[in-house]
Amino acid sequence: MSSRKTAMTKTGKVLEAVYKKYNHRDLIGDDPLRFIYQYSDPADMEIVGFLSSALAYGRVQQIGKSLTKLYDIMSPSPADFIAGFNKSRRKSLAGFKHRFNTGEDIADLCELLKKVLRKHQSLEKFFLLGYNESDKNIIPALSMFCDQLCDMYARSHDGKVSRGLMYLLASPSRKSACKRLNLFLRWMVRSDDVDPGLWKSVDQSKLIVPVDVHMARLCKILGFYCRKTVSLATAVEITENFAKILPADPVKYDFALSRIGIIESCSGKINDRCQLCQLLDYCMKLQQEKQ
Repeated sequence: MSSRKTAMTKTGKVLEAVYKKYNHRDLIGDDPLRFIYQYSDPADMEIVGFLSSALAYGRVQQIGKSLTKLYDIMSPSPADFIAGFNKSRRKSLAGFKHRFNTGEDIADLCELLKKVLRKHQSLEKFFLLGYNESDKNIIPALSMFCDQLCDMYARSHDGKVSRGLMYLLASPSRKSACKRLNLFLRWMVRSDDVDPGLWKSVDQSKLIVPVDVHMARLCKILGFYCRKTVSLATAVEITENFAKILPADPVKYDFALSRIGIIESCSGKINDRCQLCQLLDYCMKLQQEKQ
C-alpha cells in the first residue's frame, strides 16, 4: 500500500471517530439547522431549511435571534405564509433585518418562492430542473437554481436584481463559495441523526462541503488544501479530498468536524484541551511544518 493511501486510510479512521463522537442530534445546539426540527410537515421543513441557511452568516447568536423573529412572523406555517404571500404579509416583514439583509429582501425572496411552489410544488422539483446525474458535482445544478431565481426576479424589475437578493442567492456562476447554499443542500440531501434528508432525488456524492471558518481551519489542519483564501475552488478541492476517503458521501463529516470548532473552541493553536482531540497529531504536524 502506498504511503499516500495509508495516510488516507488513517485519516478515514480518524474522521469516523470524529463522526461517532459528534454527529448527534443533541449536539445541534445553536446551529440554524435546529429550526427545521421545530416543524413536522416536509413543506415547512424545506422552506425553513432554505431560509435558515440563507441567513446563516454572522454571529450564531444573532442568526438565532433573526430566525426566531422571522418564523414568529411566518407562524404557524412558513410554507403557508409563502403560499399566500401578499402585500399584507410583505408589510409584516418591514421591521425585519439581519445584517446585510432587510425585510424587503426576505419579502422579495418570498415572492419568488411563492411562484416556484405554485408551479413546481417544492424547491426540490424546481432544483431538479437543472440537475443532471452525469455532472461531476452539484455546482451546475446550484448555479442554474440561483440564476433562474434571479432571472425570474429581474424579468419583473426592469432587468435588475437587488444586492440583498443577490446575496441571499449567491451563485457558483458568480464565483461564490456558496457556503450557505451548500449547507442547505447537505441538510436536504443527506439523512442521518443530524441531517433530515428530505430530498430523495439528488445523489449525496455530488454535494460540495460548505466551508465556514471552522471547516476551513480544520481542513487545513488535515492537509486538504493550502490556499490562502476560501473560494469555490477551495471548497471543491476540500470535497475531492473527502471523496478520496468516502466517494459516496464526501460531506458526511462536515457537521461533526465543525463541532470541534464550535463545542471545543478550537482555534488551531495547541492547548491543554487538545489532548483528547482526534486531530491532535495533524495539528502537531502542521505546527512543526510552520517552524
